[in-house]
Amino acid sequence: MTPPRIVCIRHGESTFNAAHRETGRDPGHIDALLTERGLAQVAAARGSLQRVPFDLVVTSPLTRAIQTTVGLFADHPANPEILVEVLHRECQESSCDVGRAASLIAAEFPDMRVDHLPETWWYADGEPNERGFHVEPRAIFDRRVAAFRDWLAARPERTIAVVGHGTFFFHLTGTWLDNCQSIEFDLTRAA
Repeated sequence: MTPPRIVCIRHGESTFNAAHRETGRDPGHIDALLTERGLAQVAAARGSLQRVPFDLVVTSPLTRAIQTTVGLFADHPANPEILVEVLHRECQESSCDVGRAASLIAAEFPDMRVDHLPETWWYADGEPNERGFHVEPRAIFDRRVAAFRDWLAARPERTIAVVGHGTFFFHLTGTWLDNCQSIEFDLTRAA
């Protein structure tokens, strides 16, 4: 059987990305939103993705990814199913990687089904660090990347868009993506 076509798309520029680029420090933006520049990046990327007949779009529950998903796929000609999935959320090492309660996401994005998510879906085990948030251990993150590969391999859809995050995609694909950049991911490539 032919492996599915998988297109990984990093979210547009977030308020965290912009502030971190300016200062080199974590600005404390929990679940950062897209900037105006990020929204423009999404609008610019939309055209080329409209030509791909996606069966499924899977998005991280972090707001910047959902905003990117809505901007890219709201009126997509193929009308793909959109699924919010926690396995490919960002590696939690900065404030922007801490999520918001599923009920808050549901209220802000009523067209996104998140009722399958626990209220706290981001990494929250143990004690928070000195900045007040939990850092996901590398071994747990690595297991999550492997679990997402398996999840993708088990999907029945033939053409899948994955909207997510830079560090996660680097560990999945071996390529660092700029904001709103996309790459085709060969699922048969050695892990």
